Amino acid sequence: MICTAPTARVQGEGRLATDSGAATIWTAMAVAAVTGVAVLGFWLGGLVIARHHVESAADLGALAAASHASEGPDQACDRARWVAERMGVTLLTCRWQRLDALVEVEAPSSGFAGLPGPSAHARAGPAGQP
Repeated sequence: MICTAPTARVQGEGRLATDSGAATIWTAMAVAAVTGVAVLGFWLGGLVIARHHVESAADLGALAAASHASEGPDQACDRARWVAERMGVTLLTCRWQRLDALVEVEAPSSGFAGLPGPSAHARAGPAGQP
């Protein structure tokens, strides 16, 4: 009669190896999860930075247009376009409403999942007006 015992490998000094590799799988999954969260965090951080950059470009473009309002709307909007180009964004619109310059800019596409690039608009007018 042959008795069969559970199979186990014998390691050095007579110890049985009962490791089934589960810890390796759990560790690999944990590393993958942490890496995924880190990548998502970096991507969201990049989007926030891009949004702030576009908002700054819109603000500076509107201020540039408002500061050159005495030269006429065309020259003032050319100045806003110059500022936008130097900041790496595209001037979409530059228009006037009474004495206020209204500027809208857009950044190039982020290239992720077909999302459009961030855009922003700003308004600037003469100092001292409510």
